[in-house]
Amino acid sequence: MRLTRYTDYGLRVLLYLAERPDTLPSIAAMAEFHKISRNHLMKVVHDLGRAGFVSTVRGRLGGVRLARPPGEINVGAVVRRMEDDFHIVDCPSCRIAGHCGLRGALGEALAAFLAVLDGYTVADLVAKQPGPQALFPELDEATDPFG
Repeated sequence: MRLTRYTDYGLRVLLYLAERPDTLPSIAAMAEFHKISRNHLMKVVHDLGRAGFVSTVRGRLGGVRLARPPGEINVGAVVRRMEDDFHIVDCPSCRIAGHCGLRGALGEALAAFLAVLDGYTVADLVAKQPGPQALFPELDEATDPFG
């Protein structure tokens, strides 16, 4: 199973925001930090907002923040929202699809994969690292471009 970069970026945004709850980082600053396209990240944040995972504050002092506590954001739900296609193989165009057990086996594997992610929240993912700002240790109050 491989997740898209879109989902990867969405999870990165959520982890960063969970790690720094008292900041309102801009999309541009997060894009620069992660070295990814600002336009692409805008789409990701927009989708996270539509799903109720983040909220945005407009204006010069605005930015992005979690829309709810990180313990209430389920990783499996985020992945389901961000991924648009969970088709692992192209069964509809396969000549043996009607007689093959691969589709069922892959469906079972996908369900197990998502069940594991359902057991985690964003808070669980940031809690696995020791100390404050452990995911982004190079940032402190003096050098934090989001603060």
